[in-house]
Amino acid sequence: MPMSSHNYDVLIIGSGCAGLTLALQLSKQRRIAVLCKGLYEHTATYWAQGGIAAVLAADDTIDAHVHDTLQAGAGLCHADVVEFTVAQSADCIDWLVTQGVNFSRDKHTFHLSREGGHSHRRVIHAADATGQVLAKTLTERVLAAPNISILSERVAVDLVVQNGRCRGVYALNVATGKVEYFAAHYLVLATGGASKAYLYTSNPDGATGDGVAMAWRGGCRVANMEFNQFHPTCLYHPQAKSFLITEAMRGEGGRLLLPDGEPFMQRFDPRADLASRDIVARAIDHEMKRLGIDCVYLAINHQSPAFLLQHFPTVKAKCLELGIDITRDPIPVVPAAHYTCGGVMVDKHGRTDISHLYAIGETSFTGLHGANRMASNSLLECLVFGRAAARHIEASMPACIGSSEACVWDESRVEDAREDIMIAHNWEELRRLMWDYVGIVRTDQRLRQALRRVVLLRQEIDEYYRHYTLSKNLVELRHLVTVAELMIRSARQRKESRGLHYTLDYPGQLSKAVDTILDPAEEVHNAT
Repeated sequence: MPMSSHNYDVLIIGSGCAGLTLALQLSKQRRIAVLCKGLYEHTATYWAQGGIAAVLAADDTIDAHVHDTLQAGAGLCHADVVEFTVAQSADCIDWLVTQGVNFSRDKHTFHLSREGGHSHRRVIHAADATGQVLAKTLTERVLAAPNISILSERVAVDLVVQNGRCRGVYALNVATGKVEYFAAHYLVLATGGASKAYLYTSNPDGATGDGVAMAWRGGCRVANMEFNQFHPTCLYHPQAKSFLITEAMRGEGGRLLLPDGEPFMQRFDPRADLASRDIVARAIDHEMKRLGIDCVYLAINHQSPAFLLQHFPTVKAKCLELGIDITRDPIPVVPAAHYTCGGVMVDKHGRTDISHLYAIGETSFTGLHGANRMASNSLLECLVFGRAAARHIEASMPACIGSSEACVWDESRVEDAREDIMIAHNWEELRRLMWDYVGIVRTDQRLRQALRRVVLLRQEIDEYYRHYTLSKNLVELRHLVTVAELMIRSARQRKESRGLHYTLDYPGQLSKAVDTILDPAEEVHNAT
């Protein structure tokens, strides 16, 4: 049936730091579109509190930042990618400053905080709302660019791949309920991660793994999907939803306490409260299960009220709304799914296995994070690879782009759903299943049970997808169940405990660190 179609030089799916950085780095002569579910406040970038890791201090070095990243990654970081990324950190910060990002300062120098896993103060930030400042600034710059269109209220459904080349994407227009076709000479996946696969997450609702799922179905390999980072400290309160308590609080001397006021992190790591996120999250999970408690507490009340207001105004205000005065009271916290360390395999230009298709940011697997992402390296990765992909696209793109052929979306055999209870039920069941069976601590038995059930869920959702009119919830659920299955299959392949993947059946670490790579071509072959 006839459908709305659009044609661009470059189509970017996602409006976070990675996607907007790429858009701003491309030539102003290119026709660029940013396809997104909503503007900046709907992105994971906007929710980021901590900051951006960069070598800026006089006593810091690139080698030290590289060393810290490699150590946090538990042997799985790709050293060449880590060096490539860290070496560009200062230049990326300079670029952000020219864009108008207003970072916190101590008189005439930037204030740098220290977070878990870092040996130096190197996290540049805008108080405790770095993501908000970054997202607003970059969005304003993009909106002011006459050659860039932001098309919101769109949910990407599937890539259009012909003869090994990405031609465009089908996307649901949420406002009209119709599927549209967007053709592009180059398409960039910058859709973020998939932490919404878990019942408790620090991420916005749109973190449903859209880019990973579409790339997998299109024919791209994915890697290390078993490494799901749980942020140790999300605010535990029935009205807080998924409010993150920044790791910078522990960098400024905050201590994790049991309900009786006893500190406990020193029993799990010599770095105590400044240990890497995987260790801290696992320690909190252990104590909660051992004592049968709902949460632990983070105390920062040794700092002065003036200091807390200056450095943590967002956290202070949010806690005060809920009756928690951080100048006196410890903050109740629990771990929550926070970051997807694996993703679509790419090279240093952000290129995927499919010609003319790129992936950047949390959607991608670059090799930077290894088995555990070090705090504040994620926004740095968005900046570095957003710029790298833009340079490669610009150098590869012909001067004149012709229009693409329109595609057809066949809705002739679908009908409107009489009720959406199946979507709501499966959404809840999937996220509960992942939390209980594929969480911070895993076992072979739980993973087997999880895989059996998630395969059935995927089959049910695919059946529903084929027969009923699309909705935003259905499209996202289809993406999410695909990514959840990839996470479980990856976890089952790793017969050791490393970084964020901890299993009671294999508590030791193998002598050789190897990436877990899933190939859709092999899945098709095995199925036949």
